[in-house]
Amino acid sequence: MTNQNNWQDKVAIVTGGSSGIGLATTKALIEQGAKVLITGRNEGRLDAASRDGVVTLKVDSADPDSGKHIAETALEKFNRIDLIVNNSGAGQPMPIANYDADIINNMSAVNIIAPSMLIKEAQTELSKTKGAIVNIGTAVSRNAVPMIAHYAATKAALEHLTKSWAIELASDGIRVNAISPGPVKSGALTGMMGLPDEMAQQIEEQEAKRVPLGRRGLTSDIVPWILRLGHTENEWLTGQVLTIDGGWSLRD
Repeated sequence: MTNQNNWQDKVAIVTGGSSGIGLATTKALIEQGAKVLITGRNEGRLDAASRDGVVTLKVDSADPDSGKHIAETALEKFNRIDLIVNNSGAGQPMPIANYDADIINNMSAVNIIAPSMLIKEAQTELSKTKGAIVNIGTAVSRNAVPMIAHYAATKAALEHLTKSWAIELASDGIRVNAISPGPVKSGALTGMMGLPDEMAQQIEEQEAKRVPLGRRGLTSDIVPWILRLGHTENEWLTGQVLTIDGGWSLRD
């Protein structure tokens, strides 16, 4: 049996690859011989993530032209695409009284439109390599989620798109799966969600108490599954949404 973890000379695109799960995925791919294009909006974080085999691209996923720019850059630098990890995400706590159309539109643009346009632009190249797409959803979408309903709803939409794309792209030999993490120590609460440190810490402690396996997740709990779902040797696995959350979403 060959080594399904070998990524030598394969090319991956990791959106939101300068922090959290995206950065951890990038490091793992590089360690296994891949070349990676990562995207993000924060130039400082992108610079810090730069290393041999990594190309960084400052781009806002909310820009409808971002998919074209990302795909063109990957081909210009590496001349192929084997894997897309749609990891970028947008979310913000909002009670109903504070609903804001611009904020909701931005979440939709980043969580639904951006991955849609990126796979449109990369479809031809992925078909050449019999590549894969791994979308990053959220276990939050498994239950009712007051205050972050639109984040959960847009990620649930991405999970539904995963199944639809799996059927539509199967004839090209492209596999599409998703991972939906539970509460993971990734900096998302203070970063993407924009919460103060003290509030984020309180939420982390509350969430940890509700995880049946007794702790919040780590990026190391998630990344091996991203690589496994994305590798060409898993050639008969598509259209699946894998929840990795320590049993968190099973609680009421």
